[in-house]
Amino acid sequence: MQQADELSRIFAALADPTRRALLARLAEGSFTVGELAEPFEMTFAAVSKHLRVLESAGLVSRGREGQYRPASLDARPLRAAAAWIGGYQQFWADSFDALDDHLTTLANKEKQ
Repeated sequence: MQQADELSRIFAALADPTRRALLARLAEGSFTVGELAEPFEMTFAAVSKHLRVLESAGLVSRGREGQYRPASLDARPLRAAAAWIGGYQQFWADSFDALDDHLTTLANKEKQ
């Protein structure tokens, strides 16, 4: 059950395009809230709210450098999400193989 709760928090955090954009930016390094807010048309409070969701999912950690609290990406929880998604890889491979077989059969019928 703990795994499911962790995945729920991760996927909920990733569901928002702004949070995904913040994670992409944090993949480049650590940034303060002000630096993260620059490319977005939103307040520092709104960015902070998104960061709290990402922190809750374990995807972001906050440090302390004097009066600043830079945010950093912690991609480790994404392994759990990738593993869950990866579990469906065989399904998709089988589906594409079946589609390929069907298209081959149709092409052979057309040739005859």
